[in-house]
Amino acid sequence: MGQLKDCKPGSCDYWAVSKAAVALSNQACTVAARHITDGSLRLQFNREVSYYARGIVNDVAQGRKTAEQGLDAIKAEQRSLLSQSKEVAQRGVGVIAGALQVVGGAGICYGSAGTLCVFIGAPMVLHGSNNIYENGRNLWENRTDVEGPVRKVYHRIAKGLNKSDVEGNLMYGSADLIMSAYGAGRLVLKPDAWRLYRYVRKDYVRAYQNTPKSISLLERTADTITVKDMVEQMESKK
Repeated sequence: MGQLKDCKPGSCDYWAVSKAAVALSNQACTVAARHITDGSLRLQFNREVSYYARGIVNDVAQGRKTAEQGLDAIKAEQRSLLSQSKEVAQRGVGVIAGALQVVGGAGICYGSAGTLCVFIGAPMVLHGSNNIYENGRNLWENRTDVEGPVRKVYHRIAKGLNKSDVEGNLMYGSADLIMSAYGAGRLVLKPDAWRLYRYVRKDYVRAYQNTPKSISLLERTADTITVKDMVEQMESKK
C-alpha cells in the first residue's frame, strides 16, 4: 500500500483502484438484492454506490487522491455496507425469533393447561412481542435504539435497585436466554406418541430434538446475538 502514488489510466495502480471500485459495486448489488425488495429503490441504491466508486476512480486519475487514499475510501465504504447488511440481518433474525417466542410461550400455556403460563409461558409471549416490536421498528425506521415496553419495565426495576439502564438490559437479555434454554430443553410429546391413558417418560423428548434444524439454527443465532449485545453492554460500563 505504501508504494502507491498518484496514478493515471493505464498504470498498475490505477487498475488496482478500478478493480476495487468494481468489487464495491458488485458488493452493493449483493446487499441490495438481499435487503431491498422495491425494484426502483434497489436500482437507485446500486446507482448511488456505483457513482461514488466511479468518483473515487476519477479523483485518483486526476490526482485529487493518491491510489492509497482511493483504496482506503473504497474499503471504508465496503466495511460500511457489510456493517449495515449485518445489522439488517440481525434485526430480521430478531423479528422471527420473537415470533417463535410468542408461539412457544403460547404452546407452553396450552400444553400445561395454564400451570406454567404465569411463570414461563406469559413472559415468553411478552418478551417475544417486545422483540418483534423493537427489531421490526428498528428495521422499518432504520434505527438501532428502539426500546419496547417490556425492556422499559426492566429499566424501571434496575433503577429501583439503584442500577442503570445497562443493568436493566443485562437483566432483559439474561431472561431471554433463560427462557430460550427452557424452551429448547423442556419435555414434549414425541410426534408418534399415543396412549389410551397416561403418557410415560419414554413418550417424551426434549423440545430441541423435535425442532427442525433450520429453526434451531435461527434460535441459536438469536441467542448468540443476545450474548453479543450483553457483552457490548458490559464493556460500555468500563
